[in-house]
Amino acid sequence: MGLFNRKNDVATTTAAPQTVNPALAALTGEYTIDPAHSSIGFTVRHAMVTNVRGSFSDHEGTLRLDGSAPSSSTATIDVKIASVDTGIADRDGHLRSGDFFDAEKFPLMTFRSTAAEQLGGEQYRITGDLTIKDVTRPLSIDLEFNGAATDPYGNERVGFEGSAEILRSEWGLTWNAALETGGVMVSDKVKLNFDISAIKSAA
Repeated sequence: MGLFNRKNDVATTTAAPQTVNPALAALTGEYTIDPAHSSIGFTVRHAMVTNVRGSFSDHEGTLRLDGSAPSSSTATIDVKIASVDTGIADRDGHLRSGDFFDAEKFPLMTFRSTAAEQLGGEQYRITGDLTIKDVTRPLSIDLEFNGAATDPYGNERVGFEGSAEILRSEWGLTWNAALETGGVMVSDKVKLNFDISAIKSAA
């Protein structure tokens, strides 16, 4: 079931009428991300030899899915930086400090989509603007549509999981420390991970 229009590479002299998939059209509507069943996290190389994983426990967002014109679907996400959690309190405090996110001055990380496309099958790419520390740069997130279902409480849900890679220095996150053996403490490259469950709003 596709959510975003797939481009047709075959030229035709007469445009064929578009047929809307009824199951796809039924997904049209506004959705609210369910933070209790969603996660937004990251993975970064530490000391050149291992990975540190963390997440942001406080986030919210909305999806607008358009089954008749799927490429018009949109997404917004707001993440509270102070909710960062890597499992070590001292490290989390450092991430909130001015060395990294400066959470007191810049409390939110935001994403606002600008375009969406189908890559094939259930694979998609959503492009938008990611803002961290008042720096806004484009970001593309590769997503997999996990399906739609009605939960035991009668909520209509959709699910997505996806990832993207950024260079943190491009958003002003430049702190680092040199290692005696060469290299640096924290990699510039960071992988962002998204596991999203969203509930359809009542009509």
